[in-house]
Amino acid sequence: MTAFRSVIAATGEAHGDELPVHGPADVAAACALAEAAFDTFRSADYEVRARLLEGIADEILGIGDVLIETAMAESGLPRGRLEGERGRTMGQLRLFANVVRRGDWLQVRIDPALPDRQPAPRPDLRLRMIPLGPVAVFGASNFPLAFSTAGGDTASALAAGCPVVVKGHPAHPLTGALVAQAVARAVAQAGLPEGVFQHLVGPSHELGEALVRDPRIAAVGFTGSRSGGLALARIAQGRPVPIPVYAEMSSINPVLLLPEALKARGADIGAQFAQSLTMGAGQFCTNPGLVLAVAGEGLDAFVAAASGAVSTAPAQVMLTGGIRNAYTQGTAALAENAAVETLATGPADQGLAGAALFRTTATQFLADQALGHEVFGAASVIVVCADEAEMRAVLQGLEGQLTATLQIDPADETAARRLLPVLERKVGRILVNGWPTGVEVCEAMVHGGPYPATSDGRTTSVGTMAIDRFLRPVCYQNFPAALLPQELKS
Repeated sequence: MTAFRSVIAATGEAHGDELPVHGPADVAAACALAEAAFDTFRSADYEVRARLLEGIADEILGIGDVLIETAMAESGLPRGRLEGERGRTMGQLRLFANVVRRGDWLQVRIDPALPDRQPAPRPDLRLRMIPLGPVAVFGASNFPLAFSTAGGDTASALAAGCPVVVKGHPAHPLTGALVAQAVARAVAQAGLPEGVFQHLVGPSHELGEALVRDPRIAAVGFTGSRSGGLALARIAQGRPVPIPVYAEMSSINPVLLLPEALKARGADIGAQFAQSLTMGAGQFCTNPGLVLAVAGEGLDAFVAAASGAVSTAPAQVMLTGGIRNAYTQGTAALAENAAVETLATGPADQGLAGAALFRTTATQFLADQALGHEVFGAASVIVVCADEAEMRAVLQGLEGQLTATLQIDPADETAARRLLPVLERKVGRILVNGWPTGVEVCEAMVHGGPYPATSDGRTTSVGTMAIDRFLRPVCYQNFPAALLPQELKS
């Protein structure tokens, strides 16, 4: 295949001009340019790096309405959502510009020499973080701006001083091309080599595999399916020199409804839950795909409100035909499971997907691992627990997750405190009386979690700590001042 076409998400029709498909030779050329640019980029003044990030944000805004309209066609997402996503994309680029200027990402440590120490003197030791090298970034289908070509992985890698080679997502190639052109303009305006940013396009898995195998790539950032993330991780670990793959993969994001909160506001919680579940056709990695509730007063009100909202939620366009088909298969499997009760299904239409809500018991959930698998879309399972001990047992049996949410009232705080140690071991972000959809880009955010939510639970793909994924420490012992990096001079 030498060319392919963009597809309108709502209709499946091809649109726009044919796009060239990059192959192994293009991968090799892009990685060679990235490697050639690495030392120049990493040694550039930090202000140059910060201004590059700000310049990318300005260039993205300068694309104007054509960017939003193109993303709307390719993703099926509404204008308001994409305008907000554009703002988030620019905001995280500017946030990382501030991180670069601040310099704390260098994690400087200095242990001065102690020549008179007994029984042995101590040498002068100084540490700083340096960038890993060229980074491969895989665009995500569900965030065509904020997690794709110039998304968080690209922003944090560039902030670290790593050239980036993006494998654009084939579901929104025209959107990706517009953003890639904006990034290239900003790189040129900053006076940096073109190898600081490269963009590859194509619908085949072979393109991404070739990128991860290239010996010049030093790390990988990925957001997508568990199967895709694990496939890339296997390739990366099978290289002569293995490299880290920072993959955000799958999560069902349990919501815990504690008894006093259910008694006081079960119906309100049910309506809010349904709103979070159906937002964006449920195509969020933080979508609340599991609800744990202790049987008792207020649970019926929650179920009634949630079921009513789900049954009337309008059908929505999903990102791709493949995602829609997988969602349909996943909800059908739940509906056909004898241990599961279908509470509500929303209206569906040809090419559109409706929401779905199911119920089972803790005993049945624990007996069938398939009930804990992610169904990517607006589907969720309510697990009714006999008591707090059963809720704890379900939590302990869960895989690693991105988030967990506690719906509590003050009288539930003692029980919540007992459950917190389990939640801390299972998830990256714990919310109280909120909803997991919506990830703030800020200093303290963690968008990660234990496997299989991510391939490395020590990291985050959102927030300023994301820069740490693309850095490594170097210690300088007994260096003369003239040879020391500027940051390590006294």
